[in-house]
Amino acid sequence: SVELTKMYLARLKKYGDKLLCVVTLTEDLALQQAEAADREIKAGKYRGALHGIPCGVKDLFATKGIKTTWGAEPYRDQMIDYDSTVVERLREAGAVLVAKLSMGALAMGGRWFKGMTRNPWQPEETNIGSSGSSAGSASATSAGLVGFSIGTETLGSIVSPSSRCGITGLRPTYGRVSRYGAMGLSWTMDKIGPMCRSVEDCALVLAAIYGPDGHDLTVEDVPFNWNPDRPLSQMKIGYIKAEFEPASGGGNQGGNADERRKMYADALNALRKAGANLQPFELPKFDPQSLRIILNAEAAAAFDDITRDGRVNQLSGQSPNDWPNSFRTARFIPAVEYIRAQRAR
Repeated sequence: SVELTKMYLARLKKYGDKLLCVVTLTEDLALQQAEAADREIKAGKYRGALHGIPCGVKDLFATKGIKTTWGAEPYRDQMIDYDSTVVERLREAGAVLVAKLSMGALAMGGRWFKGMTRNPWQPEETNIGSSGSSAGSASATSAGLVGFSIGTETLGSIVSPSSRCGITGLRPTYGRVSRYGAMGLSWTMDKIGPMCRSVEDCALVLAAIYGPDGHDLTVEDVPFNWNPDRPLSQMKIGYIKAEFEPASGGGNQGGNADERRKMYADALNALRKAGANLQPFELPKFDPQSLRIILNAEAAAAFDDITRDGRVNQLSGQSPNDWPNSFRTARFIPAVEYIRAQRAR
């Protein structure tokens, strides 16, 4: 673990600034944890697949003695005097924390107080970065700066940057992983999940962090059953027909429609050849804008203090669609519209 940790620390130092994906390098803690892991494993106390593996967490998880900046100017020196449940559980699994990774300020997009997180596949792409707010977790994992990372999603912030950076992101069901010690953006929508280089890694990490902790009372006590040996032929796998079979010129993924259709057809055919029983289905017609009303109202409530005292003006993002203006305009959402949005949901 010490050898592995030193390798990842070296990569973080070499590429972290270039990709703007690292907020804080936790070198001293990482080396202590790695040394402890090597001692334990040598003594026969093996904690499982994550034991001794270096990882990073999005910088909205509380880490005792280490800054937790939320990627935002008003909080860049914030210290929280306890560990979040996710950090605690990773430590119990024997994982080694090497870095706090960048996030869009207050969990929006890829821009934080030092700039836009870069996509390692297209580092020159400054206006898009790694898309959603778990940008640093996606970038660092994709670039091989950490063994795996933890991100959060309210409205796409695990799935989008994972897709953008070519890694595997798992957005678990709401109430799967405790949010104790994590920045709250939308109390009824925030989720925490692993961002890894493979599906199998996501399963191993989720197995270490899921379940009740007595703090976040939204978390359900439901087992996580994953059997990698089960053959695909025994499974029915659903796919959204409209997404995988876009009409000519349609679809919402950008690029050439014919290229997209071939790419999606190849993916489905690969699964069929592997024995999967594919089942197309259609989602009910639903306007997801209702969810944005809920998100904007809850986020405005979560950060009402900095909106009222003016600290929200310190954020670098001040365009009409950035958080500062969303926080202000959310005061004009009528209670009736908020309730209707909840009923639509």
